[in-house]
This record gives sequence, C-alpha cells and structure tokens, in this order.
Amino acid sequence: MTLVQYSDSESDSEPRYSPRPVKKPRHDINPGPSLPPLPAAFHNLYASSTRVSVQDNPSLHGGRKRVIPHVEGNWPTHLYLEWYPEKGELSLLADVIAQCGYLPDENASTVHSLLHSDLGAQLPLHISLSRPVVLRTEQRVSFNEALRKAIHDSHVSSFNVQPDTLYWSSNFEKTRWFLVLGVQRPRHDALNRLLKLSSDTLARFGQPPLYASSSTREQNSASPFHRSSSLNSEDFSGCFHISLAWSLSEPSAKERERVAEIDLRALRNIHVGFDSVKAKIGNVVGSIPLEKSS
Repeated sequence: MTLVQYSDSESDSEPRYSPRPVKKPRHDINPGPSLPPLPAAFHNLYASSTRVSVQDNPSLHGGRKRVIPHVEGNWPTHLYLEWYPEKGELSLLADVIAQCGYLPDENASTVHSLLHSDLGAQLPLHISLSRPVVLRTEQRVSFNEALRKAIHDSHVSSFNVQPDTLYWSSNFEKTRWFLVLGVQRPRHDALNRLLKLSSDTLARFGQPPLYASSSTREQNSASPFHRSSSLNSEDFSGCFHISLAWSLSEPSAKERERVAEIDLRALRNIHVGFDSVKAKIGNVVGSIPLEKSS
C-alpha cells in the first residue's frame, strides 16, 4: 500500500511537488564591506611564524638558516612595531615587490614576498626595535615587567610614519638580504625614543642593542641613512625600516639600480600608524600600549 495516493486525473508529466520559488537576487544600492577587520588583540593570540622543528633544517624554511640555535631554556625574543596593511596598501606593496622580482633574461636572485604566508594568509609587517635576542626562562617575567614600566613611564604617544625610500639591506649575519622601506622621522622622534627604551631594557639583561653607530654604517652601506650628516650615537632615524621581501642571494648592482628607479610617490602617501609595542618571547606575543595621541 502506497503512503501517498494521487487521483487518476493527475498527469504523469506534471510535477507532483510544487517547485520551490526562486528568490530574486538582492541588489544593494550601497553595499557595505564584506567583513569587518579583525580586532588588533586577535593577532596577539597566534604567532605569525611557528617553529616546525627544533633542529636547524633550512629545507623547512625556504633555505633560511636559524639565526639563534635552539637550546632548552632559551627563549628567542624580538621587540617591534606591527603593521597590518589594508587592501589598497597591500596592492601597492605587492606591485613594488613584483618590480623587484626575477627577470627571465637575468641571473637574478629569487625574491620571496613577506606579505602573505605559503597558504595565502596575510602576514604582519614590522619595524624592529631589537635584533633577535635570547632570554632565559627565569628572565621572561622580569624583562616583560621592566619593558612595560619603561614604556609606560616614557609617555610616548601613538604615532604615524610615512615610507620614504626603498633599498636592499642584509641581516647581521649576511645570510639573507631584505627589500625594505625606509621611513620618515615621525613627530616627537617616537622611533628613536622607543629604540632607546628597548635597548636600555635589553642591556639590563645582557643583550646587545639593535643598532650601533659605527657597525650599522658598515653593515648597511647600501641603505640611505648616510643622507643625514647630523646622525649621532642617539639618532638612528635613517636605520628604521619595514621589510617587504627577502632573498638568499646578495642583490647585484643591476638589481639595486632597478630598485632605486622604482616610483614611490603612491607609497609615500601611506600613513602607517602604531599604537603599541610588540614583545614576542618564544611564540607568545605581548602588546604594550602607547599613550593615546591627543
């Protein structure tokens, strides 16, 4: 016995169920943004790079070598200012990187972008306030407290910087070269002030500063910080930069010339805002707020 019976008058060619009405597409005259941006605190929950192996295996990291060997009880530490570019800014930065990339008719270096991960996720960019250093397990809490107090007592306010120059610069070990954006000196000299606070705090824990007046000049001879004759041991305005891409090979003279010829007018209109200092100890990122700018 069938569960549902139909009358003989119904045609087999007619559908036995009423078709579902098709909804008309909705057209918004003023469509809003697809998704709201993630809150700044979200990015502190997860480190942008995680350790895949405790062994130094360059094949896991695109040929990069570990700067600080893994030792039990040691915590790699980095102090920096973080920037997540907006969509339009990302497009401008990607275009600049593309202009510096590999050309088929040249034996040029392979350039790796720092804008996105291998899976396509956006990565934060940064201005460093320290080199990669090492803290011992027992130093982590006291270092974090000392740095927070120093920044709080300094009354440094949130500030903006604008990109200024583009050039290649190596790391301290000369194992990698970075395509970097130099930035203009911000109002109230905030970068130099934060660098001094970071360096003084690191020195209390036996760690070296990021920049030293003579060694920095020798190491970054290709950078434009020689443009100012007024630089002294306390002024490193020409050293601060934002890394955009990296290469394992030292750029040739022709590659450096190509970078120097890139039009940066659109990038110079970008205002990069900073309202906190990031302290990454191991894979834990702490955020130390700056005073609100009046």
